[in-house]
Amino acid sequence: MIDTGNSYILLLLGGVAFFLYGMTLTSQSLEKLLSQRISGLLKRLSANQFLSIVTGISLTTLMQSSGAVTSMLVGLGSARVITLKQVMGVIIGTAIGSTLTVQLISFNVSPVALPLFFYFFFVYFHAKKPGVKNTALVFMGFGLLFLGLLMISTSAHHFSQNPYLTDFFQSFRENPGYSLAISMIFCALVQSSAVTIGLAMSLASAHVIRIEDAMLWVYGANIGTTSTALMAAAGSNYVGRQVAWAHFFYKTLSVAVFYPFTILFIELLTPFQSNPSRLVANGHFIFNIFSAILFFPFIGKGAKVIEKMFPKNPGEEFGTDYLNLNNYQSSALATSYAHREIMRTADIVLSMINDSLALFEKNNPTMIDSIRDRDNKVDFLYRETKMFLLDHANKSNTAVHQNIMDMIMFLSDVERSADAIDINLIALAIKKNALKLEFSSEGWAEIKAMHQEVVKVASVAIHAFQRPDLCEGVIQLKRELAKTEITFREHHISRLNRGLKDSINTSSIHLDLLSEYRRIASLLCNHAYKTSKDSST
Repeated sequence: MIDTGNSYILLLLGGVAFFLYGMTLTSQSLEKLLSQRISGLLKRLSANQFLSIVTGISLTTLMQSSGAVTSMLVGLGSARVITLKQVMGVIIGTAIGSTLTVQLISFNVSPVALPLFFYFFFVYFHAKKPGVKNTALVFMGFGLLFLGLLMISTSAHHFSQNPYLTDFFQSFRENPGYSLAISMIFCALVQSSAVTIGLAMSLASAHVIRIEDAMLWVYGANIGTTSTALMAAAGSNYVGRQVAWAHFFYKTLSVAVFYPFTILFIELLTPFQSNPSRLVANGHFIFNIFSAILFFPFIGKGAKVIEKMFPKNPGEEFGTDYLNLNNYQSSALATSYAHREIMRTADIVLSMINDSLALFEKNNPTMIDSIRDRDNKVDFLYRETKMFLLDHANKSNTAVHQNIMDMIMFLSDVERSADAIDINLIALAIKKNALKLEFSSEGWAEIKAMHQEVVKVASVAIHAFQRPDLCEGVIQLKRELAKTEITFREHHISRLNRGLKDSINTSSIHLDLLSEYRRIASLLCNHAYKTSKDSST
């Protein structure tokens, strides 16, 4: 027995700390060691729900934490990498995977805790390869985990002899809801169902609580572990919330099904195992296996119910409207839809150009946020559309392939125009507002005139991508814009020579703004030069 000379409550808390740290060390080291395998498993998520369950079991076994896996799923949902229906099976699989850790700690392996830790501690400090170091950390984590369990068990045996604690736990027997509530809260605080159930096994082995109470702790731990994903989903989008709440409702409904039959359930388990720890571990295992079998046929319907409860907010998510990598078998048809997505992207950039002048009228943080949000949308559409086009480029004939390359080039110019507004124009506006500068009345009038010309050139240039016959006119408009910029620069220099204070103070911002507006228009006109050249040859 461990005797540290400290109070048994400190021994209990120390045991919980060792257990938690051991779990964390094992989980993080396994994740580093098997990161590529974990990524591969995630990529295999599909409509095959049985495969999804296997994936959930595998991920939880590898990461030693169902909470970490569901939090990862929430993150993937937030990033729109997965959908709720894809991960319903994974959620069931994580519940089964979490039972393996509990099965492991239910065996009396505490005598090997310190030898295991110190042996792999020695291996860790003498290893050179990262893989060997991470493997050693995994076993060091298990050593700490078993040591923590021994400390918990030792303190639990002391509690069984304390009359005050006996009366305290007696109240659990008289009010089963207390056991359920306290185990849920405890699991939510420590964020580990394994440590909660491990504590219940130790208390049951020391006869501090009954097996019936320990099973209520199992139920509470299964519900409490969902708090990790719920907290992760707090700032997530609708998919992330759907995943987290699907996990919560699955666990809660499973407990609701088992709770009325707890006594009968234990009576069925007792003939096969008399050891309290093994009995609790087996109960946890069968509880999750039976729940998986019970709810597996209703995965599709369950996903639909959750989706209705947490619907997509029209303003919450932005995505492509016309692209689907699976539906367009014809490259010609695919490019026609990609063309529509490109024009949609260009329209967003045109709106950014239109609104960019408002950045310089006054301090306008709302407009800055709006511009940045639109640039993020442009970046997203650029990435998705480019990937879509490249996927079809290799399947197409020479003529279609060249058309795809032209589309990608135009899309790149559109995206660079958005970046120029988001990065350069916003930086100029922030500088102007921070220094509390104002353009001269003549200079501001010319900037507005330049802005109007740029909007006109950009609008015609975007339209000309659909109408090649307009390209000659676009080139002419662009040349006139270049002349306008030169004229306005000369006017600004003239005002500097006259010593206008406002012109002197805003000189660098003024000239850079004219230059950036011309550059934005030039980027959108690049395609016109190639089209004009091709038509003349």
